[in-house]
Amino acid sequence: MTNTSSLPKIVVTQPVHAEVLAKLQAHGHVVMNPGPEPWSDAELMAHLQEAEGLLAFMPDRVDRRTLEHAPMLRTVACALKGHDNFDLRACAEAGVSVSFVRDLLTEPTAELAIGLAIAAARHVLAGDQAVRRGYAGWRPTFYGTGLHRSVVAVVGLGPVGRAIVERLSGFGCAELLGVDPQARDPRVQAVDLDTALRRADYLIMALPLLAQTRHLISDRALSLVKPGQILVNIGRGSVVDEAAVARALEGGRLGAYAADVYEMEDWLLPDRPAEVHPALIGSSRTVLTPHIGSAVRQVRLAIEHRAADNLLQALRGEHFSDRVTVADMVD
Repeated sequence: MTNTSSLPKIVVTQPVHAEVLAKLQAHGHVVMNPGPEPWSDAELMAHLQEAEGLLAFMPDRVDRRTLEHAPMLRTVACALKGHDNFDLRACAEAGVSVSFVRDLLTEPTAELAIGLAIAAARHVLAGDQAVRRGYAGWRPTFYGTGLHRSVVAVVGLGPVGRAIVERLSGFGCAELLGVDPQARDPRVQAVDLDTALRRADYLIMALPLLAQTRHLISDRALSLVKPGQILVNIGRGSVVDEAAVARALEGGRLGAYAADVYEMEDWLLPDRPAEVHPALIGSSRTVLTPHIGSAVRQVRLAIEHRAADNLLQALRGEHFSDRVTVADMVD
């Protein structure tokens, strides 16, 4: 029998698959949140008092205050891609390694971006509700727009942005535009954001959250949009000013807004809103999903396994390729 008292304590903030839990339990004393609701700050801090490893998920944040309550912590393994909610500088100063799973979320997130664009432009939610109220057959209603022969702009040409471009190439778009001063893709015409706002029928945001990308879509930006534009956000919530989007929808400037990410999820921002903007919830021209970009069963299992492997390699003092540092603060 394994002597659990001699094993490192590992805190897991969300329930994981039985295979992953068994892998962790073979090498550590595991304390796991039964979920799906996150622990309170007080609960998490209590669990971290003697923890050497932390397996973290999207609702989590690790900042200086967290680290002050985790004096034995050696590594944070994140079962997610973006590090907006994790203070890498504070972790480095505390001698805590941090890892992320960057690549496994790319394809499912890109797929969802296309699905959201179609759902918003083709009135899928309103049509579903109309059928459920009582369907009498086809009527000349719910006319929308299609990707075919449309101008589509992708803002952010990182792995997810490029995967979106790849999928769009099969839809017969009139033009594909790309906005990213740091990257190029031969399949798109490189333009600046203002040009994309003015020309695109669809604008798809696939950006990380950085100081320079917060509220990139603002009242000023939305004043430039092509009337009826479909705006999709699958990057980070605070890249978009939700209040400005609500105003643009109400004023008829935007055709629709579809999102899988929200400002209230960007936990490290001290002035983040406490909820999704109510006007977006109440609008008939929004399609809102609960951060399900990577919510594909086999993908989530692979992410959990990879994060667990990163955690165990770090505890053994081994090299692991998914480690990130302060120098890697751009996705």
